[in-house]
Amino acid sequence: MAPRPSAGVIGAIKRLGTSLWMLQERERFRLRAEIQRVPGLLVLLMKPRNGLRWSNEDRAEMKAHLQRMGRLGLYLTVLAVPGTSLTLPLLAWWLDRRRRKRLTL
Repeated sequence: MAPRPSAGVIGAIKRLGTSLWMLQERERFRLRAEIQRVPGLLVLLMKPRNGLRWSNEDRAEMKAHLQRMGRLGLYLTVLAVPGTSLTLPLLAWWLDRRRRKRLTL
């Protein structure tokens, strides 16, 4: 008995769904890990208000916190704004187009 032609399509859709689910889970854990680091940033930011000075280690830690949050900024915007996932390929094309123009000048 030959396999049905639609079985291949259904299998591909299931694999795609599984891979999208795994991607979503991985990113959810990544976001949670970053959010759990934020309270440490708040403690650092409140030091001058509490009469303490920032050490060089404190400044390096704040810089690392802010860089991580900056990397998440566009990502969270894409997730939060409705319809953004549809316009993301357009944004990627536009950003790439601008970079190519700068490189050729």
